[in-house]
Amino acid sequence: MVDKPSLCMITQCPSLSPIQVNFMACQLFALAAAFWFRLYLSPRHASPLFRHAVATLLGTAFLIFCFGWYSMHILTVVFASYVIIIKADINNVHRYCMVMAMGYLTVCQVNRVIVFNYGILSTDFSGPLMIITQKITTLAFQLHDGKPLIPGVYSLCSKRPSLIEYLSYNLNFLSILVGPCSNYTDYIDFIEGRHISRRLRHHSGTCNGQNGYDMTPEPSPLNAVCRKLLICCGCMLFFLIVTRSLPIIYNVDPHFVANAPFLTRLTYAFFSIQAARPKFYFAWTLADAVNNAAGYGFLGMDENGKPSWDLICNLNILGIETATSFKTFIDNWNIQTGIWLKTVCYDRAPRHRLPLTFVLSALWHGVYPGYYFTFLTAIPITMAARAMRKSIRHFFLGSRGVKLGYDIITWAATQLAICYTVMPFLLLAVEPTLVYYRYVIPTLTSLVIFFPFNYSFYLFQLYCILLFYRSCFLP
Repeated sequence: MVDKPSLCMITQCPSLSPIQVNFMACQLFALAAAFWFRLYLSPRHASPLFRHAVATLLGTAFLIFCFGWYSMHILTVVFASYVIIIKADINNVHRYCMVMAMGYLTVCQVNRVIVFNYGILSTDFSGPLMIITQKITTLAFQLHDGKPLIPGVYSLCSKRPSLIEYLSYNLNFLSILVGPCSNYTDYIDFIEGRHISRRLRHHSGTCNGQNGYDMTPEPSPLNAVCRKLLICCGCMLFFLIVTRSLPIIYNVDPHFVANAPFLTRLTYAFFSIQAARPKFYFAWTLADAVNNAAGYGFLGMDENGKPSWDLICNLNILGIETATSFKTFIDNWNIQTGIWLKTVCYDRAPRHRLPLTFVLSALWHGVYPGYYFTFLTAIPITMAARAMRKSIRHFFLGSRGVKLGYDIITWAATQLAICYTVMPFLLLAVEPTLVYYRYVIPTLTSLVIFFPFNYSFYLFQLYCILLFYRSCFLP
């Protein structure tokens, strides 16, 4: 048992804030509870109703422990959206839920900026609220569609959920704090004991047309969980040792930008952005391990006949670090959010699909101006990368050496593009972003002409938000 003075020493550690300590405590408890959930509350030992109830109660307890009365915001939007899902016409339920969930999230994000003035950590209640927004809208769109969006993926949701199913899906302890968002039908299959067997049968049918896995014991997730926990340990060490020594804000330090040579500033920007990633790697990988420990996240058998537990994996670290195009980087970063954006926006927008998707992504992240700098500048970069890849890539595929040279050059270009687009996301505010563009990337000083005052950018930001909500009601 930890006494109060010891706990105070932990929470006052310069490397971890009290909120981060709470988050770590809950996630580690969730990991232990997940193993218990799989071994002692498996579908063979407990009814689906009991499993739903336990998952919901534990998740709600985590919310209250971490966020106190702020958890009422999450519970409010969950219950309000359930009323819409039960009462609304099936042809419009997706629109109503999108406006309700995104609208409430936006109000909370605006309040976050006004009240805390850039001072609140990323692990505040808006994080779980963002995940809840994805889950609510994912379920609403699946109800509207009533059919799988991707062949071979079991996303059929032909009936409205019961209250306990709905609460369990949204508030379960496996994903309440950091996600990821997953398919509603996959989650119900997991609770009811069909998750692994269905995918094994699908794999068997694909391979030989027989149901040879019916009597095969379910594969254990232990190896996958251990591997992901090792990755988490490495990311945590990197964060505590390296990330803390390369603060992002130093990129706009007046003395640094005034005296350091351009190449020094650019090199520091590159390494500081690289160093900022492991905290995301840690949180998402740990969340994936928690789900796997409970027996959730089984994808099927890979090409080598080994079980894969990456169904709800949220990132591919190797794919991110070796990305040779901006699209490849995006596809491997926050994967489940990318699937959500594609499902609810990109695949459905009648026109301007790419801009609307990036605007939705910015709006979902929050209302800090830096998010809009990042996602709006990502639009032309993505389009340019597509055009370049389509136009010239085939010229460099003739030999392995030439292709290697092409890959190195495009990797470097991608990293420079990331330095340009991602920095505002981390700086958040207008002023430091413009300082960065002016001094670190001097060719972009013209941005000051377009956005000379904060209010002009806020008006443009408001226009983007209104554009998205208007698109929700387009036929």
